[in-house]
Amino acid sequence: METVIPPSPPVLLPISGSLVGFPVRRVYCVGRNYAAHAIEMGHDPDREPPFFFQKNPNNLLPPGANFPYPPRSSDVHHEVELIVALRSGGADIPVEEAVNHVYGYAVGIDFTRRDLQAEAKKAGKPWAAAKAFEHSAPVSEIVPAEAIGHPVNGNIWLKVNGELRQQGDLEQMIWKVPEIIAELSGTFTLAPGDVIMTGTPAGVGPVRRGDIVTCGVDGVAALSVIVV
Repeated sequence: METVIPPSPPVLLPISGSLVGFPVRRVYCVGRNYAAHAIEMGHDPDREPPFFFQKNPNNLLPPGANFPYPPRSSDVHHEVELIVALRSGGADIPVEEAVNHVYGYAVGIDFTRRDLQAEAKKAGKPWAAAKAFEHSAPVSEIVPAEAIGHPVNGNIWLKVNGELRQQGDLEQMIWKVPEIIAELSGTFTLAPGDVIMTGTPAGVGPVRRGDIVTCGVDGVAALSVIVV
């Protein structure tokens, strides 16, 4: 069928060691998935069922690009996260089968307009303006699981201008990757190309124009972004 306007091109993320890209279908995010971060945000870190929100595929910022400081905010925070890229999907995926659906992993940053998020929380409104804005999710190359396996622990960190701001370990996640996939697939039908941002450790904080933000998950990937 012809279209009345040109269709948007697919969002493709680079794959480490490959000339082909990873086409993104949806971007799911897990909220408050590290106990220390839940506490610093004023919440109880008990293992309640995970909650999810979404970014848009074109919110992803590929490696090598600068992060433009967004409008209508004066308090943009960094949140480093392990990213999971799915090669297949389905509904009601069992925990023990979940990693079979994973293509690979990356590291990314969930930039958040914290002032807009605080206003939304206070008013009981959605977080879309705080989370799903342009270029709000810088992401590294995807590293195939066949090259690194499925990480269950490892140092996750973020620095601003060389100063360590966030540090944790993947084993500190309240909900582990297989559990996230299983739980998410009970609410949404997952599919190839879905990307999951798995939550952030403690230490989130503001960035300013001119800052150099570096982050990584040891043994997986690293990323550097300049705030402009």
